[in-house]
Amino acid sequence: MIENTVVRRNRDGLKARVLLLSFPSTEVVELAAVAGFDAISLDGEHGAFSTESVDLTCRVANGAGLSVIARVPSIEASIINLWLDRGVQGVTGPRVESAAQARLLADSCLYPPAGKRSWGWGRGSIFNDIPTLERRFGGRVGFAAWANANMLVFAQIETKAGYDHLDEILAVPGLTGITGGPNDFAASLGFPGQPDHPERVRLTDDAERRARAAGKAVAGDYSVGLNLHEWVIEAGRAFANEHAGSRIGP
Repeated sequence: MIENTVVRRNRDGLKARVLLLSFPSTEVVELAAVAGFDAISLDGEHGAFSTESVDLTCRVANGAGLSVIARVPSIEASIINLWLDRGVQGVTGPRVESAAQARLLADSCLYPPAGKRSWGWGRGSIFNDIPTLERRFGGRVGFAAWANANMLVFAQIETKAGYDHLDEILAVPGLTGITGGPNDFAASLGFPGQPDHPERVRLTDDAERRARAAGKAVAGDYSVGLNLHEWVIEAGRAFANEHAGSRIGP
């Protein structure tokens, strides 16, 4: 495990530069490190990740000096635990709509006494290797405190129900902050397929204002992300269009 590179970057007053992946590729992770990214973000809700591929991604990313954060498939503790045990150091919980759900999310990400995260045997707990834990952190208690300090916990507010219960969500201890989901939020407001609808934009702006006022983070304030598949499509399309009429010969 390495220090959370997003947290470290923020501590220096800078936004973290994050590459977003919807499919596993250790080659891309290495290229991201060479390009100067700070972290890798995995989309476990809509992406194609197995437990094994998350484990391999964390291994390669950490070896290259990058932390891995992820939007997990669900906020169930058993699901989150599998991702954290692989070495993920930041979790976005999808579709959080109540304080109870936000509390479940935070509790699942943080070791006691701050939360209820289960102790495992994977990379996320240094393989439960007592000599290493003692040498580096002073034992399990010290490691748990370090891991909590290096864990990011974001609730994704992407429905009208989440917005309606925002104040109680923001009051949950251990929650780092919130992020959005414009497409699903717009659909829940009755504007499917219109993520830029003025009402969706207005409510998101209000949610972010209230989060900052409550002392919580807004994800976009602390990181900037490049979605790999969107970038490949856009850059590839531009290249293909530029050379659509290229003829053979010098």
